[in-house]
Amino acid sequence: MLKAILISNNIEGLENYFQSNEKVSYEISHVTKHFYPDLSSYDLLIVPNGSDQVAMGKIKDKVKDFLDEGKALICCDGWFTNWVPGNQWRMDNDKKTIDIRYFVKDDPHGFFKGLDVNEFIFSHGISGYWACGYIVAAENATVILEDTWQRPIIVLDEKTTNGLMFLTASGPLGDMTFDGKESKKQSSLVKLYQHVIDYLITVKKQAYA
Repeated sequence: MLKAILISNNIEGLENYFQSNEKVSYEISHVTKHFYPDLSSYDLLIVPNGSDQVAMGKIKDKVKDFLDEGKALICCDGWFTNWVPGNQWRMDNDKKTIDIRYFVKDDPHGFFKGLDVNEFIFSHGISGYWACGYIVAAENATVILEDTWQRPIIVLDEKTTNGLMFLTASGPLGDMTFDGKESKKQSSLVKLYQHVIDYLITVKKQAYA
C-alpha cells in the first residue's frame, strides 16, 4: 500500500475523488496561511487540479528533498510557479481547441494500454478540454502523451531526481474507482490513474525487495 499526502486548496468535494482503499491511504493537507507540510512519512505527493501553486512554490525545496529520497509525485495541475524539478508548465491558449488532438508518443510502462485516447480529447464532442497549455519537459524525461503540435501533455520523469514524477498539463485525474459511482469506474481517465498507482506500488515493492 502507498501512503499519499494530497494537497487541498480547500475545494469542496475533493476528498470524494481520493478515498483510501487497499492500494492507497490518503491524507489531506489543507493549504493555510502557515502551509508547510511534513512530507517525510509519505510515499506519494499528489497535487490535483485546482491546487494553490503559490503555496507549492514556497515548499519547492521540501518537494525536491522528498523526490531525492526516491518518493513519487503526481501533479495534475498547471504549475505556474517553478516548484517541479526540471519541468515547467506553460499556459497557451493560442491554439484553437477544435484542432487539438492527443497522441501516445512513448509509453514504456503501458500506462495507456487498453485506454481510449479519445476520452482525453473530447468531452461532449468538444475537443481540447483535457489540457491547458503544455509541459516544457526535462531533457531525459519521457513524453507519454503529446498534442497536435508535438508538445508534451503527459510526462514521466524518472531521471531528474531519485524519485518519480508523473505530470499532466493540467489534465484532471483522480482516484474515482472507489467513489461508488459505477459509471466512472471504467473510464480511461480513471484507468490511467490506476495504472500509475499500480506502477508505483511495483516500484515500491522492488525498492524493498
